[in-house]
Amino acid sequence: MIEKFSTLYAGHIDLGEMGQETAPVNDRVYSNEQLASVFEKSEALALCMDKLGYDTLWFAEHHFQREGYECIPNIPMLAVHLAHLTENLRFGCGFNITPMWHPLRLAEDYAVADILTKGRVTFGVGRGYHTREVESLGGPMLDQAANREIFEEQVDILFKAFHEESFSHHGKHYTLPPEVPYRGYQLKELTLVPRPFNTPVECWQPVVSATPRGLDFMVKHGIKGIIGGGSALLAQGSVTAFQDAHARAGIDTKLGENLCFGVSFHLAPTREQAIAEATPFYEEHAKMFGPLGFLGPLTDEQHLALGQRGGVTNAGVRTLEDACADGAWYCGPPDGLIESLQQLGESFPGLDSVIVQSAMGTPQTVMVEQLEWFARDVMPAFR
Repeated sequence: MIEKFSTLYAGHIDLGEMGQETAPVNDRVYSNEQLASVFEKSEALALCMDKLGYDTLWFAEHHFQREGYECIPNIPMLAVHLAHLTENLRFGCGFNITPMWHPLRLAEDYAVADILTKGRVTFGVGRGYHTREVESLGGPMLDQAANREIFEEQVDILFKAFHEESFSHHGKHYTLPPEVPYRGYQLKELTLVPRPFNTPVECWQPVVSATPRGLDFMVKHGIKGIIGGGSALLAQGSVTAFQDAHARAGIDTKLGENLCFGVSFHLAPTREQAIAEATPFYEEHAKMFGPLGFLGPLTDEQHLALGQRGGVTNAGVRTLEDACADGAWYCGPPDGLIESLQQLGESFPGLDSVIVQSAMGTPQTVMVEQLEWFARDVMPAFR
């Protein structure tokens, strides 16, 4: 039964002009002051959500994006600040990209955030998808097998560090601790200082390819899954595969249990008005994420078209109207969204948490307005 509602803010600034007829992504360069405005925007969203009874404000970790789309490099640090401004709202790491971290530094940062916020930060891990970020910060991205390999070893280390009073690790990429002399003895084990107060650590990870290897790894560590971007409405296969992975481990779950679905939405009195209002934001989202594989496989010609003005139409990718027609988006009045979410809950009886989100590029005033409207006219139907 759906009971908890959250939102995702990946860290876009208010871009100014938006839509397919405006500046292409690679031509967008903003000032440092403009890029830093994501923190004021984060504060506005957090205060709004805390007041209205939302569960979690999820952030995404990204780096070097002078284009203005994903500009939050350190989620735990931001979460600590926002927890001091709010009372109940949780803050989600969606996600810490472990190939860009040393796992013990990430474990320490999360532990400090857990303690300082009294348990209001939700941990999350991911493998990444921006070559500019991952490769620049020392992790493999172009080599997907190497990316998966180091990710799995890092997560193993993270859970040892969180949950064991002392630990050691001997793997392909890390030997922890190094076998060195220290203050008169040979070093054999480490203790994370501090460790999180709230253990076992709840951890989330995106469900993307839903391979047996990836899902079995999640179940091994008790990691919960987020199916984002509206694709949850089309992802029966991934949800079933996640349940099957639990069954292989001898764990009985309801369909949708230990998962959270992302639902992209825009409310307006009519479907037509909602689509018209949200189209520039959706087109900005498509310009940014299409070349990264979020709109499905694209030809070289489509990639080229998306990098130019008019690219969404010229590339022949899905429009917002298409996304609404196939259920990946909802645009329209609140009653229709209530019905859609109720159907989602009936299809996945183990589901208790949903992330409702606006498109990349949606201005702060519109995001706040949409969250207020959703809380007023949709959330009461589920409480």
